[in-house]
Amino acid sequence: MINVSLKQLRYFDSLARLRHFRRAAEACAVSQPALSVQIKELEAEAGAPLIERNMRPIGLTPLGDQVAQHAERVLTQMAALEDTLRAAAVGVQGTMRLGVIPTVAPYLLPRMMAALGQTFPDLNVHIRETLTARLLAELGQGRLDAALVALPVSEPGLVETPLFDEALVLARPISQAHEPTPSPEALRELPLLLLEDGHCFRDQALAFCEIPGNTNRDGLEASALSTLVQMVGAGRGVTLLPQMAVAVEQQAAPISIAQFPVPAPKRTLGMVWRKGTALADDLNKIADVLRRCDEDGATRKTL
Repeated sequence: MINVSLKQLRYFDSLARLRHFRRAAEACAVSQPALSVQIKELEAEAGAPLIERNMRPIGLTPLGDQVAQHAERVLTQMAALEDTLRAAAVGVQGTMRLGVIPTVAPYLLPRMMAALGQTFPDLNVHIRETLTARLLAELGQGRLDAALVALPVSEPGLVETPLFDEALVLARPISQAHEPTPSPEALRELPLLLLEDGHCFRDQALAFCEIPGNTNRDGLEASALSTLVQMVGAGRGVTLLPQMAVAVEQQAAPISIAQFPVPAPKRTLGMVWRKGTALADDLNKIADVLRRCDEDGATRKTL
């Protein structure tokens, strides 16, 4: 009798999606050796290799490809069953697993959690902060119920619900406060500090400046906006910030903020969740609360 666990299927599904052992382990919140052990045990149950380990990125064997398709269907159905059981409760209550991207979490979470607590006192929200690609993978695996991300994500299995538009602004040293706001063309010639690869906010900044995503740029690439702001305050360059980050980051470093002229760059924030989830009604109610907890109506447009 074949003995395959849901854990093995989740790990294999993540590996099949990301084609990288370390990234798959990070997406599953386990160590790489722990993930490798489960994959090897799954291969032992299958009686044949599922992974082409000598390829970069790794590949799937023909059997591995079939197993990946089955694993995706099983995990989708399991997530749907869990959603159905949880949705049977009356009202928005219980545990909600919500993913949030790093360029939103430090700035919106305090207002968001307070608003949700006031509106749904019986709701227990578990927050997972990580990059968009990992959030989407965990949504697909049923490890998250929804995620707060920049739209669009263009995943066929997900529903996208816009919340509000947010302006992007220029952060630069105090010494440049009275200089004209540079155009996108001029920004390309400045020491533009960016988040590291994998952050959607990096892609938005590059797109505004019309810089190809594969362009090598000298200078700092950080994992957090706060690091970029500290470097701007030290006079090492300029960076783009979402409007929601300004109040926090201006207290942390000596920077000046400049608004871009129309058409100014912006991002659309929204929630995504699995199509057909039984939690859709609850998630729509949560989305309504998040729209209302946006306090800066002068620079953002609720959708």
